[in-house]
Amino acid sequence: MANERTFLAWIRSSVALVAGGVALVALRVPIDAGFRVASAIVFISLGMLAAIQAWIGWARTERALRENRALPGPALGVVITVGVLAGTALIVVGSVV
Repeated sequence: MANERTFLAWIRSSVALVAGGVALVALRVPIDAGFRVASAIVFISLGMLAAIQAWIGWARTERALRENRALPGPALGVVITVGVLAGTALIVVGSVV
């Protein structure tokens, strides 16, 4: 059951990232338009990557459990973390400009 909960946590994170990206554009946040759109694209792309991570992570963990091996770490975790930092930096820079 823990593997399924982890899968669902990645899916929730995916939905939150996509919703954040859409909200940046839809709510007319007071940020420079170029930075706002760029950060929205980053967050929406990361949301899609998080959904892919959910699927890959679930399959890899399921296989490791069946084969009695050590559990793998998140394959795209570092990429998503760096991407969130980059998207946040775009928002900060866009609000200063």
